Amino acid sequence: MNDLLRTAHALADAAAAQSMAHFRQPLDIITKADESPVTLADRAAEQAMRDILAQALPQDGIYGEEHGQQNLDAARVWVLDPIDGTRSFITGSPLWGTLIGAIEGGRVVLGLVDMPVLGERWVGQDGVALRNGQPVRVRDCTQLADARIFTTSPDIFSAADWTAFDRLSRQCAMRRFGGDCYSYAQLAGGTIDLVVEAGLQPYDYLGPAGLVEAAGGVITDWAGQPLGLHSDGRVVAAATPELHRQALTALAG
Repeated sequence: MNDLLRTAHALADAAAAQSMAHFRQPLDIITKADESPVTLADRAAEQAMRDILAQALPQDGIYGEEHGQQNLDAARVWVLDPIDGTRSFITGSPLWGTLIGAIEGGRVVLGLVDMPVLGERWVGQDGVALRNGQPVRVRDCTQLADARIFTTSPDIFSAADWTAFDRLSRQCAMRRFGGDCYSYAQLAGGTIDLVVEAGLQPYDYLGPAGLVEAAGGVITDWAGQPLGLHSDGRVVAAATPELHRQALTALAG
């Protein structure tokens, strides 16, 4: 295990210790400026990760959901989402996770999706994707008519974006809702083929991007451009380049 991966595992362990201590317990819910809910568990989990980075890699930058940004000009930036799927967390659903991405030179070099309740940790680095240490790979799906598509909720889309998603998803073999970050792990593991979302922030998509790409998938914005810290929050993840092209065409109408 290299140093970068070892650090990512340490961050995920620290976040899980905080979040699991609060899961399915009485929670104080705070509403953020964007009207999304945050709990004390989110903030404690991110702080635990930041404490590790401050000790081990003080020169690195951090882009976190709960405690802001620092040193984004650093050679490496860690993108942290302590509890992705806060509404799932609040309502007792197991489909929430911790997302960690490491960016160097504007490129995601490591992506981690940790699902503490499920006991699954998915990591992508250097073209290798693993679930609990076992290799995983995307499914070889090249046609929309055969594809299984996921999104978290219709509520994440604007009216125009929902029209585009509805048009695309009705061409697929199956569409499902409610996956939160786990959908990207399912894609990496070869059980679904498309994830299409909107309204996301960098901490929502950069960790999953590292995992999807390492598993052999394709992930971009809706215009087909690489994802970065300044993307518009609309994401298309696909198992194959052929499926990705068809999805972009369908979204564009």
